[in-house]
Amino acid sequence: MGIIESNLGIAQDKISAGLTAETTVELLELLRRPGLSAEEMLGIRLYPEFLPKGKDLYTPEERYLHFLWEELDRSPLCSAANFAIPFRRMIAKKLFKKCGKNFSAERNIRFNYGQSIEVGDNVFIHEGVLLDSKGGIKIGNSSALAEFVVIFTHGHSESDHQERSYAPVVIEEFCKVYTRSMILPGVTVKKQAIVAAHSVVTKDVPENSLVTGSPAAVVRPRKNEGKMNEDLGHVWLADGAFQTE
Repeated sequence: MGIIESNLGIAQDKISAGLTAETTVELLELLRRPGLSAEEMLGIRLYPEFLPKGKDLYTPEERYLHFLWEELDRSPLCSAANFAIPFRRMIAKKLFKKCGKNFSAERNIRFNYGQSIEVGDNVFIHEGVLLDSKGGIKIGNSSALAEFVVIFTHGHSESDHQERSYAPVVIEEFCKVYTRSMILPGVTVKKQAIVAAHSVVTKDVPENSLVTGSPAAVVRPRKNEGKMNEDLGHVWLADGAFQTE
């Protein structure tokens, strides 16, 4: 067993056992992010905890998991995909409301409440994605978000910024949302749909369609040549890397 595999085994044991301030500090050292004491970890509060929905939302363990997710991106091991992708998967399985098999997440993905995120099997999220999960986000089996996609699930009143509304976003099975698209609160992207790059999606996307533009509109059906589900070949990396859990 190599050092990467050994370190993943250590991380899995600590995360499975339930993180404490002490074991979180040990994992930070494993990530080459030393310097914090267990006492300092006990005092840390996350930015989302200061948002209206964040009061008393995080348990200590959830706080440590979220902290480790972000600290990985500041670690040299972030660039080691054979460590970083499995490590994020371990965190997601404990922190997210639901995490299916073969979840793969790249670097610099930000979310506020992992507890409000549900992902199915074989979901892939590329780098730089922002998930405003205050109102809830669901991503179905074999769907993917490309680089720098933004999903919003809340909004503000124009007359009083403190008045907020929340509505979930749902990405159904076998969908693809391409680079720098934005999905607004309450939208459902239905099964096998594609959102083209740089689109702003303000209303539901019909099944098996391609939408583009700002606001996004249907331009044609998806060119799936009669294929459905697994036959669409939603394998994200060469040789199905990280999709063999």
